[in-house]
Parts: sequence; C-alpha cells; structure tokens
Amino acid sequence: MERFWPYADLPEQPTEDELAALDPDLHEALFGARPRPFSITIVFPPLDGPDFDRALEIARASAEYRESGHGAQRRHRARFWSSDAARLRALFELVGRSDETEVLIDDRPLPYARELWLPLVWFLILS
Repeated sequence: MERFWPYADLPEQPTEDELAALDPDLHEALFGARPRPFSITIVFPPLDGPDFDRALEIARASAEYRESGHGAQRRHRARFWSSDAARLRALFELVGRSDETEVLIDDRPLPYARELWLPLVWFLILS
C-alpha cells in the first residue's frame, strides 16, 4: 500500500467532473452512443463585475450546469439546447467579452463557434 500511495486510494468510479472533461468520442467509446439534441455549451471562469451573479443565475437554469476546478482554475459550464436560444444569448452577452470564455458545439471546440455558430442560433429567437 505504501509503495502505491497516492494511487491506491483512487475511487473506482470517475467523478462527475472527470466525466464532464472526457472527450465526447472517448465518452461514446466507453459508455456507448446516446442520442441527444444539438447543444451549445458556454464554459466561463469567475468574472469581476456586477453582472456575474446574473450570469450564474442564467447558467444554473440551463439544461445542464456544472462547476469544476478551484481558485483560478474554476469554470462554470452551462449547456443549452437550441430551444433555449434566448437564455443562451443572455448568458453569452454577460460572459462572452472574456477571452477565457469557451463556446463548445456538441461538447467540441469548433472553429468559428463564436463568430458563426452563435449568430446562427440567434436566428432561432423569435422577436
């Protein structure tokens, strides 16, 4: 036991944070494919300013919300379906100005996610 410390006491099941961090292709290979609707995920750090509390409120009301990391590495992860385009835009308007904010399309970082994919989703908002 002493030779293998700190590895001997690892949990046998991955934590929620570990599962969330898995590459989508690896997750599918390990646990099988599961159909789910198109999603856009906003991953953002804690931000200074009065709007951050409102951003957290919107993020926590998303289809899936997770917090991970500690201190400077803390990230808030909010997944939205296409039917939640208005709330997605409201959150992005609050946290999108940070360079550390990531936009994931179906859990994958894609080129032009901010410049192309998000404006396409804004068309789904009925005015």
